[in-house]
Amino acid sequence: MSRYLDLETWSRKELFDFFIGYAHPYFNVTAQIEVTNLREFIRARKVKLSHVLHYCALRAANEIEPFRYRLKEGKVFVYDKIDGGTTVLLPNESFSYAYFDFDPDFAAFANGMEKAVTELISGTGKLKPTMRDDVIYHTTLPWISFTSFAHARTGGRGESIPRIVFGKITNSNERQVLPISVEVHHALMDGLHVGRFLEHVEKAFSEPESFIVGPT
Repeated sequence: MSRYLDLETWSRKELFDFFIGYAHPYFNVTAQIEVTNLREFIRARKVKLSHVLHYCALRAANEIEPFRYRLKEGKVFVYDKIDGGTTVLLPNESFSYAYFDFDPDFAAFANGMEKAVTELISGTGKLKPTMRDDVIYHTTLPWISFTSFAHARTGGRGESIPRIVFGKITNSNERQVLPISVEVHHALMDGLHVGRFLEHVEKAFSEPESFIVGPT
């Protein structure tokens, strides 16, 4: 059940109070994660890389509770489930945003994401930002094997929403690696929690057949 966190009994209350007043309370971690097995999995089952990346990231985020924390009127709200949003490159080389539900069943998730992206590409192409905060923002830069990343931000919108970026897959010592950037609000979580998230993602990429649920 979605609920407010009891701040008085929260083990991170002092850290929350410390970071909540920062002018820029965000921190970013960028990691290179091996995707060799994941690419083989995708080729064998003929599924889309984008669907698998977003599924794995959203499932991992839903399994790490602090990724479901959101700030609401100075309190911390805990969602039961977090859905997804992603930038979509349009035919005119601008972009817009697609939103889709997380479903533990991969086939259902992939169908929902594909429908959202297809409808966006075939529509007007206008920016469609949402004021929902029960989402995680994603974007993909398939042209860049980045080593760091910084997001554009504006006050009052999506301030406590984690932001995840996928980069260009490259070869490294006969391994294929993907850069992933994770940016979060430090009042809500620490490096420990981002580390756990990345461990989940790394395991999913190395053992996709055991992580991706449902028919593919």
